[in-house]
Amino acid sequence: MILNFVISSQSISPHPIKNKNFIMKIKSNPTRVGLCLLIALITSFAACKKETSQTSQADTTTFANVSAESAISADAVSDDIFNNVMGLSDDVTTDAILNRVGSPDSAGTRCFTIQVIPLSPGNLFPIKTIVDFGTGCTDDYGITRKGKIITVYSGRLRVPGKIAETTFENFYINDVQVNGTHRIENMSTSELLVFNVSVKDGKTEKPNGNYIMWNSNYTVTQVQGLGTPAWRKDDVFSTNGEANGAVKTDSVYLAWNSKILEPLIKSVNCKWIGKGKVGVGKSNTDAAIIDYGDGNCDNKVSLIINGVTREITLH
Repeated sequence: MILNFVISSQSISPHPIKNKNFIMKIKSNPTRVGLCLLIALITSFAACKKETSQTSQADTTTFANVSAESAISADAVSDDIFNNVMGLSDDVTTDAILNRVGSPDSAGTRCFTIQVIPLSPGNLFPIKTIVDFGTGCTDDYGITRKGKIITVYSGRLRVPGKIAETTFENFYINDVQVNGTHRIENMSTSELLVFNVSVKDGKTEKPNGNYIMWNSNYTVTQVQGLGTPAWRKDDVFSTNGEANGAVKTDSVYLAWNSKILEPLIKSVNCKWIGKGKVGVGKSNTDAAIIDYGDGNCDNKVSLIINGVTREITLH
């Protein structure tokens, strides 16, 4: 730190005698003057250090809040896409799905269509599906989707080695536009149903220009519902892995990384992640802990920063 001291000419009295006395005092007592300057230096340094500490604390808290909330949003979007792609996977080879009209939305209207396009004539796979929500389709949770989700399946996703890759065309969740590439690969063994779920160049952008960008790599293991493959509502998944990204909120731009500290537990029958913890920070240092709770199906998340817990309501 460089400290600059400037003595104003107005600080010395214009009276010649007083000026002389002032100079004489400096010459006659250099120790006292040196002590005064030392005290001034210490006082200034302490004040500067305190101000820097307070600014740093504020910056750390801002970073923790903004980065944690962006990580929560990114995971929520990824989970939404995972559920849609997995839900469609078991139906892609049935005649009923071809160009069908979707299930009723919360208003009781038919609001989305599904188109299936064979990509290799004469072969069952690969297949491209286009889920078109049109100008808006609101589900039972009050979430409105519009635009298209486009997925290419190499086969049924419950078969080991098969892959589904998803992209988007003018796709929105509520008023947030979603882009990027979402990839699911079946990595199962004879004992476990396991998926590698990754997002490359993911981005959500709001109408005001604020956005979240991220990449993630997760391992998703089915821990319940294996005995009833035809009934998805009893499926429960456990997720581990890491992500990194950046968020722009008005004039604030922050880069962050996250790591799942305790597996995230998510039931297909619940919109929300019910359990698990995520650390969010930078340079492998956690600035915030996201605690999804004890397993209840609710939209409450605890955000822990500097030992202080704040509750967040998800929408």
